[in-house]
Amino acid sequence: MTMKKTIAVVGATGAQGGGLVRAILADRSGEFAARAITRDRNSEGARRLADLGAEVVEADLDRPTSLARAFRGAYGAYCVTFYWDHQSPDIELGHARAQAAAAREEGVRHVIWSTLEDTRRCISLDDPRMPTLMGRWKVPHLDAKGEAHRYFYLAAPTTFLRTSFYWENFIHFGMGPKPDASGQLVLTLPMGAKRLPGIAAEDIGRCAYGIFRVGPALIGRVIGISGEHPTGAEMARVLTDVLGRPVRYNAVEPETYRGLGFPGAEELGNMFQFKHDFNEHYCRSRDLAFTRRLNPALSNFRSWAEDNRAALGNHTAPTVAAAA
Repeated sequence: MTMKKTIAVVGATGAQGGGLVRAILADRSGEFAARAITRDRNSEGARRLADLGAEVVEADLDRPTSLARAFRGAYGAYCVTFYWDHQSPDIELGHARAQAAAAREEGVRHVIWSTLEDTRRCISLDDPRMPTLMGRWKVPHLDAKGEAHRYFYLAAPTTFLRTSFYWENFIHFGMGPKPDASGQLVLTLPMGAKRLPGIAAEDIGRCAYGIFRVGPALIGRVIGISGEHPTGAEMARVLTDVLGRPVRYNAVEPETYRGLGFPGAEELGNMFQFKHDFNEHYCRSRDLAFTRRLNPALSNFRSWAEDNRAALGNHTAPTVAAAA
């Protein structure tokens, strides 16, 4: 029997990594095996992946030697960071650097780095249109990932995978429709009439699996993925149909969104402003046809919303959002 090539997946019990592990395991005739990397192999999520057939290995981004052991013997590695766990760009950079170093040390032949744009290449720190945060960032969780590219360029053969806004933010992070004073549901976003590329979290992992399947031809490339590029008004119409209640789109200004007062509002206001102000570039870099070639089962916003109808019905107060 031919030995399968191991893909080591950081964050295997999370949104992106879990989708990749499940995609590998679902393709029983494929050439890859899944090594699920997690901080706690006894967690419920880790046990579920083990039951599906994954090799489960413990490692911690704060312990570089554990990462090297977790990458040992692997053909590929999926590298990702978790900004919203700590909200520190410096920690983000350290975690990226540790993964790149482990890949180099262990001779990993194909790395996927889950990344985003460094917005400072489009809007400088001294540009008054958008406030500078923490002294050196415009959108810290985007900028730090973009800045970390240099670690991977020097360390290992890498595909740079630019993700999109998680539609799960409408469920888990308080960004979905909320009732106004009259009881009507309102979807509030500072996107005007511009388009917001988005994706189901599970599809990110499936696209990553598609990249590993294509293989070396995608090494060195920056690949953007998205399930659809809807406007806020279009999403409100879909949510109206799916929830069976009218949903109104409330297009506020980024400055208004930054002032909403929930944790992360200022950074998220900057994030949406970047996507609004540089919309043509942002959308163009996330090719829908190419995304579907990587992942033929790709969901659009309507199919995702229909699959998550019950969860979308649970409207909560805004909190920190976790993704792209």
